[in-house]
Amino acid sequence: MRDLFIAGLIFGLLPFVFKRPWLGILLWSWLGYMNPHRLAWGFAYDLPFSMIVGLVTIVAFMASKEKKEMPWTRETIVLLIFIGWMLFTTFFAFYSDSAWLQWNKVWKIQLMVFLTALIITDRHKLHWLIWVIALSFGFYGVKGGIFTILNGGAYRVQGPSGTFIGGNNELALALVMAIPLIRYLHLQETRKWIRIGLASAMVLTGVAAIGSQSRGGLVAMLAMGLFLWLKSRNKLVTGIYMAVAVGIMASVMPQAWYDRMNTIETYEQDQSAQGRINAW
Repeated sequence: MRDLFIAGLIFGLLPFVFKRPWLGILLWSWLGYMNPHRLAWGFAYDLPFSMIVGLVTIVAFMASKEKKEMPWTRETIVLLIFIGWMLFTTFFAFYSDSAWLQWNKVWKIQLMVFLTALIITDRHKLHWLIWVIALSFGFYGVKGGIFTILNGGAYRVQGPSGTFIGGNNELALALVMAIPLIRYLHLQETRKWIRIGLASAMVLTGVAAIGSQSRGGLVAMLAMGLFLWLKSRNKLVTGIYMAVAVGIMASVMPQAWYDRMNTIETYEQDQSAQGRINAW
């Protein structure tokens, strides 16, 4: 039933993409960030929804009368150079077959990134894109936050299997990055009940990031929290949200979590940490 619902929803939205290509970017982003098909157990799990939506979006955009001019900025130029560097290094990879498999994923994603820059050209479209990204990650943040509280932090919060955010470390980083986006929406919103929902989502997403039991996630949370507070218009309100999240975490996380986080101070003795540092 879940497979039919997801497939029906995605294919049902495709006709609207032909009329408004920017909706294709939103749909592709939803698939890429939330991976709803990975929450199914049948035929939808492995269907190439992102590829289908991406192709439809490209065709719709090329056939449309919309302006087709790339906004060449410092960021897009640096990204293009970085993509070229990734291609160059792939030719000299030690494990060539694995490297080319990864490149095959990377260039398709980066193509859609540049297509996003071409299509999302005004504040209205950008606002909706932020909503999609925030809700996609926020789904796992709210769910994971509730899971952490109900289970006293005894289990790790994980992402959907077979995705870029499947592991606890990857999901933690995604959740940390989502919190400022949720805060932006919270600041823009005027309806009280939506503001309350977004504020709750921020706190629960922070709890979920810590509930992932990722040491990198904790470091990222501390760094993000500091800059979010420094850049905040209302430091008192932001500080209250942070205090609530810290209070919840302090009351539910078990001793095992504290023991694991304390190993950050002795990373030289940790093979897992040393392996990542060497890889970086």
